Amino acid sequence: MASKVTPWYKKKRVSQVKTDYAYDHTQCVCAKQQTAVRTSSSKSVSQVQAQATEAMAEPAYTIPAFRQRTADEGTEEYQRVSTKVGKGLTVIQEELHRMRVATKAQVDSIAIQREVRNMMYKKTDVLDDIPKLPDFLVALRPHTVWEKTPVKLFCTVQGTPRPIVKWYKGGVPVDPLTAPGKYKIENKYGVHSLIISRCAVSDTAEYSAVATNLHGTATSKATVTVKRASGSGESCQLGLVPRLTEIHPSKLEVSMLDRFFVSFGVEGGSISLVCTLVVVPDLPNLPPLAQWYRDDKLLKPSKLAEMSVGGGAARLTLPHLAKDDEGLYTLRIFTKDGTTEHSAYLFVSDAAPSAPGAPGAPLSVKAYDINADYVLVAWKPPNTVNEVAITGYFVDRCESGSDTWVQCNDAPVNVCKYPVHGLKVGRSYHFRVRAVNSAGISRPSRKSDKVTALDAAESERLQGTDEGVPSAPGQVVATRNTKSSVFVQWDAPKHLKKLMGYYIDGRIAGSKEWFPCNHKPFKHTRFVVHGLIPGESYTFRVQAVNVYGLSEESQESSSITVEPALATPSAPFGITLLSCDGSSMTLAWKSPKHCGGSKINAYYIDKRNADSLVWKEVNLAAVTERICTVDNLTEGTFYEFKVQAANMAGVGVPSAPSAPMKCEAWTMEEPGPAYDLSFSEVRGQSLVLLWKAPVYIGASAVTGYLVDMAKKGSSEFVTLTQEAVNHRYLQVTGLKEGETYVFRVRSVNAAGVGKPSQLSEPICAKALPGTQEIVAGVDEETGDVFLSFEACEICETSKFVWSKNYKAIGECPRVVTTDKGRTSRLTFSSPNKDDLGAYSVVVTDTDGVSASHTLTEDALNTMLELSYAIRHPIIPLKHGLNYEVLEKGHVRFWLQAVKLSSSVSYRFIVNDKEVTSGEGIKISHDVATGVIQMTLDHFTRANEGTYTVQIHDGKAKAQSSLVLVGDVFKAALKEAEFQRKEHIRKQGPHFSEYLYFTVTEDCTVMLACKVANVKKETSFHWYKEDDEIVPETPPNVMSGACALPIPLFSRKDHGIYKAVLSDDRGKDTSLFDISGQMFDDIINALAQNAGASASELVLQCTPEGIRLQCYMNYYTEEMKTVWKHKESKIASSEKMRIGGTAEMAWMQICDPSDKEKGNYSIEISDGVQTHTRSFDLSGQAYTDAYEEYLRLKAAAFAEKNRGRVVGGLPDVVTIMEAKSLSLTCTVWGEPTPEVTWFKNEQEVASTEHTKVTFEGGKFASLVITKVTPEDSGKYSINVRNKYGGEFVEITVSVYKQGEQIPEPKLGHPKAPAATPASTPVPPKSPAPPSKTPTPVPPKAQTPASMKSQASTPASTPVPKSPTPVPKSPTPTPKSPTPSRSAKSPTPPRFMKSPTPPRK
Repeated sequence: MASKVTPWYKKKRVSQVKTDYAYDHTQCVCAKQQTAVRTSSSKSVSQVQAQATEAMAEPAYTIPAFRQRTADEGTEEYQRVSTKVGKGLTVIQEELHRMRVATKAQVDSIAIQREVRNMMYKKTDVLDDIPKLPDFLVALRPHTVWEKTPVKLFCTVQGTPRPIVKWYKGGVPVDPLTAPGKYKIENKYGVHSLIISRCAVSDTAEYSAVATNLHGTATSKATVTVKRASGSGESCQLGLVPRLTEIHPSKLEVSMLDRFFVSFGVEGGSISLVCTLVVVPDLPNLPPLAQWYRDDKLLKPSKLAEMSVGGGAARLTLPHLAKDDEGLYTLRIFTKDGTTEHSAYLFVSDAAPSAPGAPGAPLSVKAYDINADYVLVAWKPPNTVNEVAITGYFVDRCESGSDTWVQCNDAPVNVCKYPVHGLKVGRSYHFRVRAVNSAGISRPSRKSDKVTALDAAESERLQGTDEGVPSAPGQVVATRNTKSSVFVQWDAPKHLKKLMGYYIDGRIAGSKEWFPCNHKPFKHTRFVVHGLIPGESYTFRVQAVNVYGLSEESQESSSITVEPALATPSAPFGITLLSCDGSSMTLAWKSPKHCGGSKINAYYIDKRNADSLVWKEVNLAAVTERICTVDNLTEGTFYEFKVQAANMAGVGVPSAPSAPMKCEAWTMEEPGPAYDLSFSEVRGQSLVLLWKAPVYIGASAVTGYLVDMAKKGSSEFVTLTQEAVNHRYLQVTGLKEGETYVFRVRSVNAAGVGKPSQLSEPICAKALPGTQEIVAGVDEETGDVFLSFEACEICETSKFVWSKNYKAIGECPRVVTTDKGRTSRLTFSSPNKDDLGAYSVVVTDTDGVSASHTLTEDALNTMLELSYAIRHPIIPLKHGLNYEVLEKGHVRFWLQAVKLSSSVSYRFIVNDKEVTSGEGIKISHDVATGVIQMTLDHFTRANEGTYTVQIHDGKAKAQSSLVLVGDVFKAALKEAEFQRKEHIRKQGPHFSEYLYFTVTEDCTVMLACKVANVKKETSFHWYKEDDEIVPETPPNVMSGACALPIPLFSRKDHGIYKAVLSDDRGKDTSLFDISGQMFDDIINALAQNAGASASELVLQCTPEGIRLQCYMNYYTEEMKTVWKHKESKIASSEKMRIGGTAEMAWMQICDPSDKEKGNYSIEISDGVQTHTRSFDLSGQAYTDAYEEYLRLKAAAFAEKNRGRVVGGLPDVVTIMEAKSLSLTCTVWGEPTPEVTWFKNEQEVASTEHTKVTFEGGKFASLVITKVTPEDSGKYSINVRNKYGGEFVEITVSVYKQGEQIPEPKLGHPKAPAATPASTPVPPKSPAPPSKTPTPVPPKAQTPASMKSQASTPASTPVPKSPTPVPKSPTPTPKSPTPSRSAKSPTPPRFMKSPTPPRK
């Protein structure tokens, strides 16, 4: 960073001494501070002043004699003295003395400050003797001014020896003598300036400053543009600027306060650079004139650079960062007496790559050689550090106003330029570039400025370049700069080849990973690398860049530690009086804020009588502490003091003179002030305040201290301690993070509270970035208990200062401190309770790096236990001695250590006897896994006892035992014998998995097993209770698995199942007992499947009542199902019947009433989960169901009492001619039905040949005597009462004697020939109807339909079913009624009835 103020250009009057000096002191820019080296006490102030005068090449400022009082001042003094003459001559003399001191302090402050400045400017640094080329620290800036106004060009240059600067206009030297009063050339404090008074338009030109010394030349150029106001005779070709107002912005007094620092951004992000200003006068409508520059180029407001000035701040916002935005940003503010500037670098790093390892985006895309149909696009390559080398670039174009990008080249180009063809005349375009490597494609660059394809008379041409990349840069040298930055410079390449700039890379010493220091090519051969870790060491390298890519890397620089450049310390401050005995005064002061990069090793004190200007040295020998007693003083005299600090670079600037202090003995009984207030462990909400005891203790010893605190700028102090503390430190808590506070301390003794200390420096409650705390631990190798601290920053002169209870430990036999790099360790020699307390550490020469840790008794005991374990090591075991039974009945004893070395030794002891490897015993270990084992091939009763393993590994050892007796041994022996038998069993066919059960999706229970070591001849058989089961599919042992399906599983499947596997090699058996818990497990598995597949409850009405049905994959009454009504469990009864089929579970409400209304649910439990289905039987649903129930009940009653043929009639009768045929059947109905016989659909009347009888209301007969062929035909009987009836058909065939008996018709059974006077054998009676039939009555038909179905009685109409019949998940079961006799009023066969049924 650089912050400079251009001096005024108006000439000051000689009489304005005080005003001009104050302005000069605050506004001028110093080229470099010069340090005065203190040699001896004989060097007087006048000699120092003379040397400073000669060095500055200016007339020395002469201190004027004391001015005489004016008449008015004399009168005032006389009146004041006269009013107090009664006080005595002593009082008057003291008052006169005070007036004299105060008056002289104002007059000679100018000389004191000039003396300080002259000493600062003395050049004593030996580093300045190194030859240096001229180098412009601040380059010339372009200016645009009005005609007849002055302009000042200025620059700052450095070099050894000091360069001579000459000025040129358009290449012609500027000679002030050729135009007297026109030009003025100045050189003040290292700032070279050229002032042009009353500029004319002819002064518009390029001005240059050329700096020359013995080692070379450097040039800086800038353009001055002079404009003429509108209306004047001649206008300038450079354009117009706004008309001047009455008060122009450049006539404001502007001072910069908070400046922007070096900043870091990321591509795609945003950042604001802000500088706060003080403007006098502050006019809201007239902000100061501000200009922003990037790398010496003036920026203009745009979408990519938003600028604002006002509200006491100048702001530059970059809303869309790209690497093109990286560079040195300068804010120039025009003030009344010139300009003031501030500069800081902005770094912009690559955004996250589009693919891992992809390169960064190219930058600085620009179009050259613009023509009607093509342009030449050029760009700068990105920096590649750890990425794969770039193989080429893609160029994209986009028409202005569009967001559609078109790729211009099919294959990547390997140079940083590409001619884009195919443009349309008059169209405007933007261009962007993407880099390519083997890992992927980079993010696109920032798009170029708008380019219009026109035949331009002239356009910027890209100069031809030499082929190839530049050669590698030369030697790279890194030097110290600040505590977080390093100055890197290098030699330019031998072959530049149109060089674009340089990329600088760095890495931490000892690391292999390089990081980019800049992301935009830097044009100069020097660069300041910011953002480094203080105290860390780095190495740097440089690459040159042109359109062909990056050069080879330069040689690496030497490793350098990040520390401030060596300089003399700044001035001490805060001189305070601690005690006075009348002839001596004890002083204390505060350390300089900047040590100059080297430890402060001396202080020098000067004194003077307040009436004198001559300083006298107090000490010739260096004072190393910040306290000093000055002897040989005159009592009653006022003295002033100043202090200088010294380090290895020399003596720094002196402090400001202290306030006049009177040498008179202190006699008060209260103590004097505490001093040297300092801070430690500053955090967001707390800090520790430390101070030193007062030198003057008063009449009695100091008993305590009171601490006061106030916010910065406030005079309201709050006492933090209710009672005085007896130690000299205090932890202050409850602070507000980011707030600034000041403190003071008052000492207390028996006489009272003494004078308060000098106010502390303001301290902000905020932790340093990266602050860490003290860590307590135990060394893993030595077992030492230690406290460790890692500093977040450090420098070469830093030291770690450890304290206990905030008293420096120093040399102590109880602890040892070791420092390594940024880490310090405090190791306890023999820790015990005496070491308990609060330990703190402070890192000197830093910005307050410190921390503390309280060592408690519990924590110390824990660490001592760990320390003992480390110093008396025991091999840690993951697993103690254990055993396991292996195949063949072998028993393995084993243990596992966390870690074993190759030199481990061990032994097994069984029953107090060592066991070694031999027959039947194998002992081994594995270092990789830490396992030690012993295997016994034959485990018998003789092996009962105690087993022990003893291990030695270096100094560590371990032992583990296993007692194998009693029941534990019996269990192990049983398991060994079982495994031995198992091994024998597995020599033949055997079950690799014994019988187990599974349930399929269709709820079939499968008993399954897996077999091994089988062959084709191996047989497999299933048994239940020793009865062999032959499954439909024979088991296939070669498949490795066999299964027995058990469909429709229920309690009937209880029993012991057995699978037998055998062949000529042996036999194996597996048993499976389906009973008890196993049966319940199977039922639960079925219930889980059934519950998951269960449908919602469906309402179905029956003649007996209302039924709720739940369909599922499978149901059996063994399942745990619960029916509930209104959350109350339902038990099966006459009123509520519960049942089910294989496809569903149902619950029927017999003879329902309003009491049965409500919510019904079924719960199916599988032992883990309960599946619930419910149905709300209330409201309209209940009404419709109840009406349907009444209808079905009436229909069932009619079905039960209708007329029907119970039995006795055959389907077909074949009879020989002349025989008698008797068709007799039993009928039933309530009331007694009517019976009618038909032949070929004609009613048969009773005659001699055909006799019809109906006896007892039960037996109906049709007897045909001496049948003839004419009697053949279809006969039928119609049985009917008021509830309905039934038709039954009989086919009669008559054949003549001697003819072949005719075959019955297709579909009818073969019937034997009827014998005379005999009745045919009736078929079996139909099965009785089901208790709960669910008929679906057909539509009623009339006799005229010719398909005469029995109709439902008129008294029972057919209502619409209240609930639709659900689609059952299972097929509808077959009706138990035979096809010949249907249960419904409709007969199974259809026939045309010649007559309607009788009523």
